[in-house]
Amino acid sequence: MTEEHSGVSLRGVTDDDLFVLLAYEHDPEAVRRSRFTPRPRDAFLRHWRERVLGDPDCLVRAVTVGGEVAGSVVSWTAEGERRFVGYWLGRPYWGRGVGTRALGLFLDLERVRPLYADPFHGNTASVRLLERHGFEQAGTVRHGADDHILLVLREHPGALGEQDDTTHR
Repeated sequence: MTEEHSGVSLRGVTDDDLFVLLAYEHDPEAVRRSRFTPRPRDAFLRHWRERVLGDPDCLVRAVTVGGEVAGSVVSWTAEGERRFVGYWLGRPYWGRGVGTRALGLFLDLERVRPLYADPFHGNTASVRLLERHGFEQAGTVRHGADDHILLVLREHPGALGEQDDTTHR
């Protein structure tokens, strides 16, 4: 099944997509902005195949633009408690509204609330993207030597007054 809006689509991740996503993870500017250490090829593939695609708890989608893989969006449960969302886009797709559209489509699929995200505090574009979708700052968390902003989405977009739905995905 493919979800689409304004040329941006979400679909399941294929094994071939992993090689594109690996290249995006190793982009030096993306690494600088995210403060995420890229994994070596074999570790990246093992992580994605076993811990992401192999985990039924993860909701995983490839982001495509015009049929080309632009990145990925993933949600998972951390330490059995909080549900997190994360995304990664290739640099050719930055600043074009792709992330905004992709996250909006993904939030229609991922119905668990509250939903958390923890971008690096210096990645202001990512923080703004999340805030545009209703995420609110809820504190800071530390990953290695870096502070990250903890953001939370408490409601479904446009569902003010509804109770949190933590049972549907």
